Amino acid sequence: MIGDWLDIGPVGQIEAGTARTLPVEGAQELAIFHTLRGEFFAIVNACPHKKGPLSQGIVHGDVVTCPLHNWNISLRDGRALGDDEGCVPTIPLRVDAGRIYLLRAAVLGGGAEAAPAEAEA
Repeated sequence: MIGDWLDIGPVGQIEAGTARTLPVEGAQELAIFHTLRGEFFAIVNACPHKKGPLSQGIVHGDVVTCPLHNWNISLRDGRALGDDEGCVPTIPLRVDAGRIYLLRAAVLGGGAEAAPAEAEA
């Protein structure tokens, strides 16, 4: 089962309330978020509006605000909130024994989906 998941490092590498980027050869860059509530989420690092770098946005709750035009994007399902429309692909994520794992097929196979990320403590 562990072969289905990519170990991208320890949870401590991402400070609460921030994000880190993960370049993926042949695919879009990912943003891995650590919320102030201690949850982790992975989404494509491009706002659906003008492709702003979501990893540089402000994280509040389970939402990130795009630094370019203030669109609010749900980290749970990638959907734009409020009157804005659009969706960012999400990557299934789990936390196990203090390490962050992303679903290998979604990362390497370009199989990002607009679905909630999975978090396990």
